[in-house]
Order: sequence, then C-alpha cells, then structure tokens
Amino acid sequence: MSPRRNRVKGPNGASSAGRSAEDDPSDRYGGWQSSESWQGEEWSVRHVAGASAVGKTYRCPGCDQVIPSGVPHVVAWPEHSGVDERRHWHKACWNAKDRRTTRVQRSRNAPKF
Repeated sequence: MSPRRNRVKGPNGASSAGRSAEDDPSDRYGGWQSSESWQGEEWSVRHVAGASAVGKTYRCPGCDQVIPSGVPHVVAWPEHSGVDERRHWHKACWNAKDRRTTRVQRSRNAPKF
C-alpha cells in the first residue's frame, strides 16, 4: 500500500482537491498570475508552464527571438490596457527587462526574423 497523500486545506478547512478551474483562472493556463510594477505602470504577469504552452510559437519582445512551443515563459500586459496588449517573454528576458536597452543589438550573423 502506498502512503497517504496529504492535501492542502483552503481557508475554510476544505480540501483543495475538489475545486474546479473556474475557482482559479490561472489553473486553466498552467501557471500563476501576479502583479508587478515596471516603468511606472502596474503589469499583470502570468507564468505559463511548458505543458500549457503547446501549439503556438511567440516572439519575445526582450530579445526578439522565437519562444518555441512547449517552452515555459511569461505573459505580461499593462493592467490598464487589458489582455489585448499582452506579450510573451522568455523568463530570463522578463527578469532582465530593467537591464536591457530600448534597442536590441544583434551580432552580424544573427538571423533577422
């Protein structure tokens, strides 16, 4: 017999095993959502798991390279403008956004997509 798994209890003492995807919309997209301040604005930031990122490729605005299908990444958008302005970033590019210049410099042999 395998050992019993303990389930995390919610705020009212109820088990979280019975909750549905409607309870927490971030569960539907395979990640968690938070709010961060950047360039004087509040940004909604959603961390997307690799298993949820299957089917499409995106271009990272930080490095201007492709984010392949199935790679974990970050989706961010300004809170005041809504999800129409969302952009998909590599996690490292999102974390380094304050250290980047406004114009991405490429080497001579780098592909221009």
